[in-house]
Amino acid sequence: MLAEVALSVCARGGTVFRFIRSKDSSMNKSLLHAVAATVAALAIAVFWSATVVSELFLGHGDIAAVKHAIACIGVPVLVTAMALTGASGAMLAKGRKGKLVENKKKRMPLIAMNGLLIMIPCALFLNLRAQAGVFDSVFYAVQALELAVGLAQLTMMGKNFRDGLKLAGKLRARPQTA
Repeated sequence: MLAEVALSVCARGGTVFRFIRSKDSSMNKSLLHAVAATVAALAIAVFWSATVVSELFLGHGDIAAVKHAIACIGVPVLVTAMALTGASGAMLAKGRKGKLVENKKKRMPLIAMNGLLIMIPCALFLNLRAQAGVFDSVFYAVQALELAVGLAQLTMMGKNFRDGLKLAGKLRARPQTA
């Protein structure tokens, strides 16, 4: 259900993008960017935590349920949130210069590529294996890769959050000590 809602938001002729392109849209863009980025980061954190908990404390049936939820509900929500984060971030960064903006621009392609080329394929592969009841060394190797990349994603997204708060004037830079 949640995945259908997330996908319908994207498919409805750019409703969200009309919202962020309105005349008074600076605040709208910032709010959308913050909400979408938060949803994306929370989704990854929940996937990661649910995976670790199910692997350490639950049985194969529960692991399969977690993998199914991640692949069928989580991935569409995450993809939508990341697309909205990227689009709103690009609009906010337009015409801005500086080290913080450049750092965010450097991290975003890495975050996107990790998601598209590693995390999504891992989630789909792990779901297929778990549904088939195949919990072998290949499953756990892919699981380890997904968990490691998930931590890298959260680290880069955390740095983007920090830099975004600094850009918005909501977080002051630490004084440099010599």
